Amino acid sequence: METLRDLLDGVARGVFPPADGRTTILPQPSPRDAGVLGFTAHSVVVTDEDPAWVYEALRGLDCDPLAAALHPRFLAALLERTGRRSETVDALLVGSPLAGAPPLPLTEIRDAGHPRIRYARERRDEVRAWRADGGVLVTGRGLAGRLEVAVEVDEAARTRGLGRLLAGAARHLAEEPLWAQVAPGNARSLRAFQAAGYRAVAAELLLRR
Repeated sequence: METLRDLLDGVARGVFPPADGRTTILPQPSPRDAGVLGFTAHSVVVTDEDPAWVYEALRGLDCDPLAAALHPRFLAALLERTGRRSETVDALLVGSPLAGAPPLPLTEIRDAGHPRIRYARERRDEVRAWRADGGVLVTGRGLAGRLEVAVEVDEAARTRGLGRLLAGAARHLAEEPLWAQVAPGNARSLRAFQAAGYRAVAAELLLRR
């Protein structure tokens, strides 16, 4: 059986699940990691719950089958069954690593109590963070051990392209594909990551313990 990490590695290379209208169920790679990913005409539910229950819950929805796995009624049922909570359905983007030095000066943050580091450690392993003039860049290992990135720009430093520079700098720090989860309504952040060369590949909802 293909693992979630195999699937994500393939997507990073441009190899997507078949656009066949089906839903694939994959086991959780760790007790922390569960969720739903929506690709073009194919969904992936990451859970250790009984696959028969998942397929029955999806069949019971009166909606477009292509959207069933991310339908609010299915997500509510999945959350109730698993006893988990969710945040937002994010746009999932991926960028390949780049050679050379980052395009702006970065200073690594060593303070484990830094708010961004504390926040990231609730969701990721191997968290590292860097400060630039006016912003912060954070990386860590999240779903299925993939390398994830988040950036934060100070209010006073916005509209200067710093978000794009930070997102691009992360690609110079990485030696493997780099993943970003962005709320679709955060148009400014979406534009920054896309301008930095990240590609939108899926919608994703993670289920938190």
